[in-house]
Amino acid sequence: MIDDSQILRLFKEGEQTQAFNLLVRQYSKRLYWHLREMVGSHEDADDLLQNTFIKTWKSLSNFRSESGLYTWLYRIATNEALTFLKRERINNKFSFSSYETKLVNKITTGGDYSGDTIQLALQKEIMKLPDKQRAIFSMRYFQEMEYKDIAEITESNPDAVKASYSVAYKKIEAALKKEF
Repeated sequence: MIDDSQILRLFKEGEQTQAFNLLVRQYSKRLYWHLREMVGSHEDADDLLQNTFIKTWKSLSNFRSESGLYTWLYRIATNEALTFLKRERINNKFSFSSYETKLVNKITTGGDYSGDTIQLALQKEIMKLPDKQRAIFSMRYFQEMEYKDIAEITESNPDAVKASYSVAYKKIEAALKKEF
């Protein structure tokens, strides 16, 4: 694993292509799965990942190191996903319930999900969460991020993130108890 400071040093020393390649290699898998948890399909997550790295490439020279590089990347990716989901909802003029159904259907009809029954049920319940709550749940549950980092990424305070995660967890737990 390459240290973020090494990537930034290479970038500032004029080795932008090498720095960017290291950045992509270091973060693409984690960001992909974060995006995938938010949007439900491989194609959408892949497109959003590309958009995230394009925005990163264009803005890396402006990165001020006030936050960690990974929190900055997650913020860009999360904002890309939230914007995409909002645009999907508006463009398709779905009510919340049919929008929710569309997200759940992405998991079951996409052909690229291979989990067992419990995993599939968990994914469906995650897709039923409001977009920002789903992002918080994904970062905490799957990525095992600290609340303070999630708060920085979502531009919230840690207590609000904890509360949102707790509510999401309880919703999913209750739904899965009913199903199983």
